[in-house]
This record gives sequence, C-alpha cells and structure tokens, in this order.
Amino acid sequence: MEITSKSKAANKLKRKNTLTALSFIAPNFIGFFLFTLVPVVFSLILAFMEWDSFSSPEFVGMKNFSKMLGDDTFWISLKNTFLYTIGVVPLTLVCSLGLAILLNKKVRGMKFFRTAFFFPYVTSLVAIAVVWNMLFHPTMGPINQFLKFFIENPPGWTSSSDWALTAIIIVSVWRGMGYYMILYLAGLQSVPKELYEAASIDGANKWQQFRNVTLPSLRPTTFFVSIMLVINCFKIFDLVQVMTAGGPGRATNVLVYQIYNEAFVKFNFGYASAIAMVLFVIVLGITVIQFKWNQRQERV
Repeated sequence: MEITSKSKAANKLKRKNTLTALSFIAPNFIGFFLFTLVPVVFSLILAFMEWDSFSSPEFVGMKNFSKMLGDDTFWISLKNTFLYTIGVVPLTLVCSLGLAILLNKKVRGMKFFRTAFFFPYVTSLVAIAVVWNMLFHPTMGPINQFLKFFIENPPGWTSSSDWALTAIIIVSVWRGMGYYMILYLAGLQSVPKELYEAASIDGANKWQQFRNVTLPSLRPTTFFVSIMLVINCFKIFDLVQVMTAGGPGRATNVLVYQIYNEAFVKFNFGYASAIAMVLFVIVLGITVIQFKWNQRQERV
C-alpha cells in the first residue's frame, strides 16, 4: 500500500514537472508554428501557384521555376549572392580570429576594446549603413579624400557598379567581426594551456603553436562560425536595401532583395516563393556539404 502511494506521488510529481516544462516552451513553439512553420508551408505551396494577392491563387505547376531559367535578374542576383558570400565569409573568419587572438591577453584596456569591437553588431544597421554611405561618398567622403593621397582616381564605391558590392562586403565584415570575435574568444579560453607548454618544450615557435595547437582546437568554433556566416550571407537584405537598393543597376541585387521586389513591389508572390524555395535548397545543400566536410576532418 505504501509502495502504491509513493508511485502515485512520483507520477503526480512527474506530471507536474512535465506541465511546468511545457508551460515554458509552449509560447516558443506556438510562435514558431504561427510565424515560421505555417508561412514556410504556405510559401512552398505558393511556389507552384500564380498569385498577386488581389485575385484567387491559380495553380501553374512548374511555371515559376521554369521562368527562372530565362530570368537574367535571377542569375545576376544568384551570382551577386555567391560573390558576397565568398567575400564576407573568409574575411570575417580571418578578422574575427585575429581580433580574438589580440584581445585574448590580460593587459590594460582589453575589456574596453572587446566592447568597442562588439558594439557595431548591436548598433542599428540603418544608422551604420547611412554613416558608411557618407564615408564612401565618391567626392566628399573621408575614405576617398584619404585615398587621393595615393591614387588619382579613387573608387566610386556605392555609386559604381564595379565597387558597390565590395563596399557592402567591407561594411558587413566590419559589422560582424566583433560578434564572431566573442565566439573565438570563448574558444581560445577553452584551449588547455598545457598544450602550449608541451609544444613549447618540443621547440615549437609561435606560428607552429598557432598552426598545430590553436587552429585544431578551434575547429568546432570555426565550423559553427562558418555555418552561421554562410546562412547570414545568403539572407543579406537590409544592408543592400539601405545602402544601394540593389544598384547601381543590378550590381548589388541579391536573391533576398529580388524576392522582396517580386513579392512586395511587383506582387508576384508565386514567383517570389519559388525563388525563396531555390534559396532554401541552396543554403541547405551548402550546410550539408559543410557538415560532411567537418565530419571528414574530424576523422583525420
């Protein structure tokens, strides 16, 4: 009888704990269901339809996807997105790791510099874009005023189709490296000091210690950072919208910006959803490749 009462009490406590846990996670799941899962499913269905939000959706099969093959803007946007990603990911990795190594020392003022480098990440992106547009001004901007001491005709930056994407890459790296620096700092501080002491005893110099101790120890951090960077690069929109609006011409037109134009400017919601599905497949494919590559590296 006593065992039965204890069993009932244990079951009651278990149910209570389960209900408590569900009460904490339910708001998040409800939000995810309403604002993420439902729109994604609706977008998937809409990719096979033609809809302008004013009339009833019309099923068109693969028409939206076949339309992409002859859409020059889509291919330009795809190329710009890949170029942007290729430019931002390695530069941000190098800069954030370099900053983390420099700021991983116990010297006066390190907390201030860590905060200063992280601050751009939490600053309003619109404010950042406006300020950088002023800095990049082809005639009155301080960047070109400085470059005129070395070259006669400095770049036109956001007003030039050849340099606009480069300008956005520079701003993206400058804004994001502080955040990823924090992740690398956490990774560096978790590396056992005994490994450096052992490498030093074996006669390894600083570069050899960095190559054979630091980099292998930071592999999980680098993998996570690279995954996040690639995903964020393919989602780039706000910086492009504020700095160049996809221009000059289509020089900075990226996939998400084209999705925005097709959906909310031209009201081609079906075609915009089809492009979104292609973007999803590309990001998923690249992420899977990164996971496979990381697994292979861990086996070596």
